[in-house]
Amino acid sequence: MEWPTDWGLRGRMALTGFLLFALYIVFVGAMVAFFDAGVVTILFVLGGFSLVQYFYSDRLALRSMGARKVSSDEYPDLHRRIERLAQQADLPVPTVAVADSKIPNAFAAGRNQNNATICVTQGILRSLNDDELDGVLAHEMAHIKNRDMMVMTIASFLSTIAFFVVRWGWLFSGDNRQGGAPVIAAIVVSLVVWVVSFLLIRALSRYREYAADRGAAAITGNPAALASALMTIDSDMDRVPKDDLRDQAEMNAFFIIPIRKGFIGKIASTHPSMENRIERLRDLEREVGTA
Repeated sequence: MEWPTDWGLRGRMALTGFLLFALYIVFVGAMVAFFDAGVVTILFVLGGFSLVQYFYSDRLALRSMGARKVSSDEYPDLHRRIERLAQQADLPVPTVAVADSKIPNAFAAGRNQNNATICVTQGILRSLNDDELDGVLAHEMAHIKNRDMMVMTIASFLSTIAFFVVRWGWLFSGDNRQGGAPVIAAIVVSLVVWVVSFLLIRALSRYREYAADRGAAAITGNPAALASALMTIDSDMDRVPKDDLRDQAEMNAFFIIPIRKGFIGKIASTHPSMENRIERLRDLEREVGTA
């Protein structure tokens, strides 16, 4: 099923991407001005780490969750659902994994459409009905379709370098012929770049969550099912022990609903509010009814 293009959402993603690009151009220029060739070595080292993360992100994510890949013999219904949804989304069938966790959640990982994994928790398998589970799995399919794992890894690369300079920039002072002042200036610039990029990357993540919700509705043709799943997961999350939530809080960016609800507020969240997501899904449902 095809949905009308949300040009407003696309425009906000494009603007956020442009601002990140412009910010990183300023950052690279500052690093070239403040440091000698020694910084190039650091860039290559961090670039190597980023490549490792890019190529092994699915394994790292599964290990962080204590998840394992499962066969169709172990979870035949889950495999059938994912195979059917992959066909509807015109995607290769991703690897299927299950985490032995009470937290009702799911995530997609992997570097591209041909090397992707969808992981669900035992909690979500117990919490959702058939239509709701399809909605959640389709949301993860949409992340794969939109290449969100690759986009967010690339968007975060120079932000990670900026954070590295903020934390370890003083180490460059011994190689800098101009003394300590340029190093301090570089650290200040890096701090500004890291803070601003932190907020922009999270805004981009929220926009891509909206896009994945929209993609899930297109794949299943049932926006109400995903809206219902979000409400069910959000309700069940309140009953999960706080210790379990803390153990897996680092996976927030991957999950369909983030675990923590801190005081930092909306601008620092990787996901839009559940209420806004449901409202948009209901708008899509009304589009179906009037089509």
